[in-house]
Amino acid sequence: MIRFGYLGAGFLFLVGATLADGPQDNIVDKVRPVPPPGIKVPADKFAALKKGVVALRNEIADLRKHLAGKKELLELVPDVEIYSNAVYYALRYNEFYAPGEFAIAAKLLEQGQERAKNLRDGKAPWNLATGLVVRGYQSKIDGSVQPYGLVVPESFKPGADKKHRLDLWFHGRGEKLTELNFINGRQKDRGQFTPADAFVLHPYGRYCNANHFAGEIDTFEAVAHARKYYPIDTNRISVRGFSMGGAACWNFAVHYPGLWVAAAPGAGFSETPEFLRVFQNEIIQPNAWEKKLLHWYDCTDWALNLYNVPTVAYSGENDKQKQAADIMASAMKKEGLDLVHIIGPKTGHSYHPESKAEINRRIDAIVAKGRDPMPKKIRFTTFTLRYNAIRWLTVDALQEHWVRARVEADILADDRVNLKTVNVAAFTLSMGAGQSPFEVGKTPSVIINGQKLDGAKVLADRSWVSSFRQTDGKWTLVANNNDGTLAKRHGLQGPIDDAFMASFIMVKPTGKALNPKVDQWLQAEYSHAIDHWRKQFRGELKAINDTDVDAKWIANANLVLWGDPQSNKVLAKISDKLPIKWDQAKPHVPVLIYPNPLNPKKYVVLNSSFTFREYDYLNNARQIPRLPDWAILDITQPRTSQRPAGIVDAGFFDERWQLPARK
Repeated sequence: MIRFGYLGAGFLFLVGATLADGPQDNIVDKVRPVPPPGIKVPADKFAALKKGVVALRNEIADLRKHLAGKKELLELVPDVEIYSNAVYYALRYNEFYAPGEFAIAAKLLEQGQERAKNLRDGKAPWNLATGLVVRGYQSKIDGSVQPYGLVVPESFKPGADKKHRLDLWFHGRGEKLTELNFINGRQKDRGQFTPADAFVLHPYGRYCNANHFAGEIDTFEAVAHARKYYPIDTNRISVRGFSMGGAACWNFAVHYPGLWVAAAPGAGFSETPEFLRVFQNEIIQPNAWEKKLLHWYDCTDWALNLYNVPTVAYSGENDKQKQAADIMASAMKKEGLDLVHIIGPKTGHSYHPESKAEINRRIDAIVAKGRDPMPKKIRFTTFTLRYNAIRWLTVDALQEHWVRARVEADILADDRVNLKTVNVAAFTLSMGAGQSPFEVGKTPSVIINGQKLDGAKVLADRSWVSSFRQTDGKWTLVANNNDGTLAKRHGLQGPIDDAFMASFIMVKPTGKALNPKVDQWLQAEYSHAIDHWRKQFRGELKAINDTDVDAKWIANANLVLWGDPQSNKVLAKISDKLPIKWDQAKPHVPVLIYPNPLNPKKYVVLNSSFTFREYDYLNNARQIPRLPDWAILDITQPRTSQRPAGIVDAGFFDERWQLPARK
């Protein structure tokens, strides 16, 4: 721990104190809505803003026609749409929270029209601007247009070869952080840290979910979009954040350790059970599958991965959220790692100025050196193939999901690699052109748990790729680790929530379910899914009928099928190929995730959206997966703020997507 002298309350850099939600937010039967309802919009304001939204939307539609065939300009239309969407959503979903926001909305509509005019003239001056710039991209997940903010350094010169550092800054919790308020803030506030000569990217994160699930993917889509237009040095990208943003920072640091030059989490939470006990006075009692699913976002379980990510944590001495860094320090200690934890003396939920200066000093020094793309030593742990890679190591298969897997990999002298593995069934070592430290034309020796094998040859461009698989306790070199058989692999490993981190489409039944009560439950739960995706992940889902599912949808999207084999034609076509059979006479509904029998490279999901619900919206540490790969629901038991119905049984498929034998 590093502490600094106290300068007095007047010198504290406040972040916007976050207090405990309080015991009222532990009452399952009395859950307040998130986001909260807005204020009444005066009729004249509503009419004027609605007129402005319609005008801008019409301009955007006409602009698309005008720019037809001009791909580079068409791809910039989301930079206009973010303005119309921000005002439309506030009007449509009652999300104005203060009278001053009406003028903000009018200003955003003006800015949208200005950008549209520029595009019509073949220009995009915001591409060249420095300072505060707001951008937009179309998400591959649901087709929605999402905003993000940038601080563009004054040193940025369009067309220059110079590459710049990029800091990601994850925002804190804000239940009223609509698109309108986010865009307005990102056009006024440079943020906590703005290093010289650096870009700072502020993801919206799809609202207020601690950058979990679709909010996690939002960050990568925003970075990919920024890299398309700005010269970003991929070896100098850091992750930073405070409060809920600190939680997001821990998440990205431990789950994607190969991508970042440094991490600087402040406050927040780093796991669920102990944080809720300390912060919320809530004792959770997870069942068998929930205990496994806690591994997804409990960063303490992944502490080993910080071996390859230089990390500087911060907490205020008097902040309850200091617990996050303290428990991470304990988890790291068990792995032989000592966390640098800077403490702001006599400070609550804010940055102490001297602490902030010390964080900058340390992070700037780390970033200046840059990320090592070819570390000689890798220490890596995972519980799921959703997170399976670090630098030159990719875990391709586990012996069992949701049990700790571990790899220690060392590049040794004389063209050797030594690996120790636990719960790993297959992996690949991959070094890109110019990266291999081994002699060209040689076959490096790969020693796996004491077994020595020859890898593939090092190619003339100094690239090297070798894949290995374990069978009956013996490792062998293989051509690749995807032989086309049905197996859990990265992006196809479950649980249910995983389907909503990639392109998906809701598929409505055109018939009626056999059981009228089941049909009623399905219709209500489908409506709930559409409504709450909008509320929590900020996308207006465009569902299709089962009769409209064609080869294009099957090839490119996860299919979320609603109904039973009688009501949904797609489900009828594949029901005999699923490992769970539906007794349609009973008041039971199966929900599951499974490789789509019509295209095993994509998922099919039955009767479910994301699995956390209203009670979990009240505290971000609760926003974790609530159902595993499959579950049988008893709809005679009422839906609650925690469950869609009663749960008869639930569990995980094995590594071959089959039901495991009951013990």
